[in-house]
Amino acid sequence: MTWRNLLAGALALTLFFVPADARRKPKEEPKIKVSCVGNSITYGMRLDNREEDCYPAQLQRMLGDRYEVGNFGKSGATLLRHGHRPYFEQEEFRQAMAFAGDIVVIHLGINDTDPRNWPHFRDEFVGDYLALIDSLRSVNPKARFLIARMTPIGSHHTRFISGTKTWHAQIQEAIETVADAAGAELIDFYEPLHRYPWLFPDAVHPTAEGASILAKTVYSGITGDYGGLRVSPMFSDHMVLPREKAFLIQGTADAHEKVKVTVDGDVFEAEANNRGQWCVLVPHRPAKVGAELRIETAKSSLVYRDVAFGDIWLCSGQSNMEFEVRQSSDAAPRPDAGLRLYDMKCNWRTDNVAWPATALDSVNHLQYFAPMRWQCASEDAIARFSAVGYTFGQMLRDSLQVPIGLICNAVGGSTAESWIDRETLETRYPAILRDWLHNDLIMEWARGRAEKNLANRPASVEGYGIVPARHPYEPCYNFEAGILPLDHFPITGVIWYQGESNAERVEVHEELFPLLVDSWRNYFSDVPFYYVQLSSLNRPSWPIFRDSQRRLLDSRPGLGMAVTSDLGDPADVHYRQKKPVGERLALQALEKHYGHAVKADGPLAREAARVGQDIFIDFYPQEALRSADGGPIVGFEVQDAADGLFHPVSAEVTGGLVRLDCAAIRAPKAVRYAWQPYTRANLVNATGLPASTFRLPVR
Repeated sequence: MTWRNLLAGALALTLFFVPADARRKPKEEPKIKVSCVGNSITYGMRLDNREEDCYPAQLQRMLGDRYEVGNFGKSGATLLRHGHRPYFEQEEFRQAMAFAGDIVVIHLGINDTDPRNWPHFRDEFVGDYLALIDSLRSVNPKARFLIARMTPIGSHHTRFISGTKTWHAQIQEAIETVADAAGAELIDFYEPLHRYPWLFPDAVHPTAEGASILAKTVYSGITGDYGGLRVSPMFSDHMVLPREKAFLIQGTADAHEKVKVTVDGDVFEAEANNRGQWCVLVPHRPAKVGAELRIETAKSSLVYRDVAFGDIWLCSGQSNMEFEVRQSSDAAPRPDAGLRLYDMKCNWRTDNVAWPATALDSVNHLQYFAPMRWQCASEDAIARFSAVGYTFGQMLRDSLQVPIGLICNAVGGSTAESWIDRETLETRYPAILRDWLHNDLIMEWARGRAEKNLANRPASVEGYGIVPARHPYEPCYNFEAGILPLDHFPITGVIWYQGESNAERVEVHEELFPLLVDSWRNYFSDVPFYYVQLSSLNRPSWPIFRDSQRRLLDSRPGLGMAVTSDLGDPADVHYRQKKPVGERLALQALEKHYGHAVKADGPLAREAARVGQDIFIDFYPQEALRSADGGPIVGFEVQDAADGLFHPVSAEVTGGLVRLDCAAIRAPKAVRYAWQPYTRANLVNATGLPASTFRLPVR
């Protein structure tokens, strides 16, 4: 045997004894490459630890070793090729082309809001975006594209009012057009961050926490993992769903999961879209208690028992709506299984104290309301519920004989602007958002109390400078913390008791209140909105504010006002007799929404006309008028143009009108009624409902 044969045999023996696992070692799969294309937000500008905290780096950690994430963000880059810094011309674009990502995530457009760009080249945006996608697709034809609706630009941006906000919205629409035209998947960087302005201290660049939200959004878009089956926290045993009208049940699940919804035995099916969203339309159901609701996927199920079908009313506002049954002098609890309560209590009260750091963090993250579940109206649950809300709900129960659900999320001291959504204020009243703790459009008391609560807030975040912490008196806050969690719940209507914290800014409130109504109707659908006119209290601004509330009745259809100037306490804003308030609101609903033959409104002045030495005042609705106590009618004053002053005058009812004796008035100019902060004015209708404070010119 030659030495060559010996060597061949030795090699064969060596190969024979190599472990089988080593001989059959699988070929390592190539990593899935993710290209993150964008501007300074993708790059991670302003982050102290950019390489670790930018959203692509956080995305890499979430996706794990199977993926390779490349950050191709360029600060200041525009999508527009005629913009001041086109992405097409940057080194990062060339790097992205060389990387040839299997998945391409694009977030561009923020810098195109610059006045050098969008006003001149807006018509080129869609074409330029499609060209960018085509270029990146040319190096990897099988690439999957996720394009992002842009992150928010904060209202404290220097160009926000001058055009940036408007142009930002126009670019968002253009991005959606691009997604459709390119067959790309649309992900949303806007909605998850819009409610957290404190995560954008310079109005543009997110903090590390904000970048984490972006990373999670991309992670879910890539993997389809949205945390499995989820629905609104409003869903629980004993919940109330609408009767006699179709309604949506919606939630999230992992992308493309099949969802089965069983409502009292009837089955409805849906499939989650690529953003994890699903919904089913449930046809109208008759009033009922004791139903079951099941929501199921292949991996999980949610079951809710003792579900009722009835009407759901939202009870909101500030402390006089929050005021509990057990604190009132006249509300009597009556347990009722047909009355269901969803009582959103505050985690932190706005008393005159500095909140600890734990409170500040909780409030910043919109965790102001404690978790809650629907409850049947037991004696204990009623005692802790809104006295106005409970009386309203019980009167509806007695009149309608159907299940009634009441949601209460009132916040003591809260301002009207705090209950309006951010988009509405940004587009229709942005001035109130600017430096709100020092903004004279907001009542000084509210700003001062907020400053006290926020005294322990941090001085800076990641080197951005002073960052004001969030607060329930801040514009938009209560909408974001207390309305958004209701998740478009199909409410029947709203009762509202608020105004004390806006009474010194009458003209501002006249702008805000219609925006509030529009905001909620846009969110919940076109629901009726019944509100309380402020009561009597020794605060000088209250008469003119009550008159303003009267005039606001004509600002929108579907409004109703309960007059309470015959109630109140001269020295205590929290008067204890709340039963009449709830009853008057219930009359508004019963007449104007349900069509019952009841009278909801007290006398409302229509016009004042001079006839000889008298002034006659016409009221509507036209019905019998009288004094509340059987004595003379008091509370009327007439302005004399000769001296400019208002003088008390005697009044009587004649022929359905109120006649004022003006013999001592040389030149009657205007008439007013109940114009004292704490008034003893006593004009009522036949059923005892009081007349509203008013001021009218004399014709």
